[in-house]
Amino acid sequence: MNNIAILCSGGDVSGMNPALKHFVEYTKQNNLTPYFIYDGYEGLIDNKIQEASYKDVSGIITRGGTKIRSARSKRFKEKKYRQIAKDNLDAKGIDSLVILGGDGSFAGMDIFYKEHKIKFCGIPSTIDNDIYGTEYCLGVDTALNIIKTSIDAIRDTASSFGRAFIVETMGRECGYLALVSALTSGAELCLIPEKEVALKEYEDDFKTQIKNGRSYFLSIIAEGAKHSSSELKEWFEQSIGIESRVTVLGHVQRGGNPSIYDRLMAYKFINYAIDALIMGKDESVICYTNKGFVYKSIQEVVSQKYALDTKLLAYL
Repeated sequence: MNNIAILCSGGDVSGMNPALKHFVEYTKQNNLTPYFIYDGYEGLIDNKIQEASYKDVSGIITRGGTKIRSARSKRFKEKKYRQIAKDNLDAKGIDSLVILGGDGSFAGMDIFYKEHKIKFCGIPSTIDNDIYGTEYCLGVDTALNIIKTSIDAIRDTASSFGRAFIVETMGRECGYLALVSALTSGAELCLIPEKEVALKEYEDDFKTQIKNGRSYFLSIIAEGAKHSSSELKEWFEQSIGIESRVTVLGHVQRGGNPSIYDRLMAYKFINYAIDALIMGKDESVICYTNKGFVYKSIQEVVSQKYALDTKLLAYL
């Protein structure tokens, strides 16, 4: 193995640029030639593959997103386009890839490996933190800190005006961001896809709190929760009797200056990923668990569904 490439697939996260920076540094330390693949699997098909240098990563450690961009590729699902991707890699002598993405990206790479023996190591990278086998995905800490800053600011105006504020986070199928944000902000209500909530059960308690002096409420809701933000707003106003507002954080959660923790984890993930390929691990995902970093097979990661920590759920 002399030439190795890296690509980003799926949604971008803060922490990808620090990972790209260290990818160049660590490959050169190991006498490997680093390549960037721009625009994910789409770029692999379109031959957007360029040798990377220190100049390419100068100053990017503080930036969110990814310098080499990301994409979701429908074409890569077709065998003929995977063959084109393989031919492009062969032309540059690349036989190993590091993939920053989610389980869908890893599953696609697994098929690519079985067809063409292009070795790879996946680095879990999604703010939803919903990849089976890892307790932490790159970008999560930055996203949580952006949400925290937003919630803290919203609390100021909620308390000033005596309103109920509903803050909607990302999370169509996984409520990790909403759950952790609710617990660490002291929110009075949290709605996530994994746990159904009967709003009526809260009515007497919330009305009693208002009688006892409470002037505002803070609710965190994941975008995939059973009740929508607009429904929750109407419930607060019609059933609880308090004026309410909705704030949808949206894609602001994806960007932003990478946190110290995400920068550090990016370095560690890259080290383990490249070490895996050097050691002859042909298809693996580097996961972070309570035992530290461990290598898991792609089949283990993509064949099982991630579940929220039951101890965290118990706090709701």
